[in-house]
Amino acid sequence: MPRIDDYIASRNLAVEDLARESFSDLRDRTGFSQSSANTFLVPFLDRVYHVRFPDFFFEDRDSPEKEVPIQEQILILHYMAGSKPAPPEGQWISYREIPGASFYYSAFLKRAVEPLKNVFGHDPGGLKTAAGRLGAVEIPEGDNALAYSPFPKVPMRLILWTGDDEFGPEANIVFDRNIGSILSPEDVAWMAGMVVYRLIALSR
Repeated sequence: MPRIDDYIASRNLAVEDLARESFSDLRDRTGFSQSSANTFLVPFLDRVYHVRFPDFFFEDRDSPEKEVPIQEQILILHYMAGSKPAPPEGQWISYREIPGASFYYSAFLKRAVEPLKNVFGHDPGGLKTAAGRLGAVEIPEGDNALAYSPFPKVPMRLILWTGDDEFGPEANIVFDRNIGSILSPEDVAWMAGMVVYRLIALSR
């Protein structure tokens, strides 16, 4: 389990690297818009953040008094550092197909796939409610499925097969093939878990 000091060090390292780039290059590369001359407008899950350049101070647009979780800050910064000019490829891969992902596979299952299956496997109505609140789109895969992009160039799909008297529910989360060139496997596991847990919160 990372300590807060590890998170702070990771954030500082990402900020140091990003501050060497230009605001306009980062804006164009990431797909984020800007709210002022030196501030990015960053939608993430059901929140919108103002991210100031070049110190990368985060502020919740609708609740400025709230502290933005450092794990979310790091994930957003890592996306900004890794985002590529090329668009998504439109080819879907499993988490295990991401280069280097095998080490984090159990964490991915625990953080994302199992909660998705356990909470929504018997509650498709709750998933539909959460999808509308998050801005995800229902798609015709499995028994219930959502398409969602946590970041402009990072589409993902969450797929459920509902259970019955004989078999339990199953779930899977797949990603565009470009994901490995944007985020590390550890970041992808964190991102998927954040999406699933926000869906759970929004379903209530």
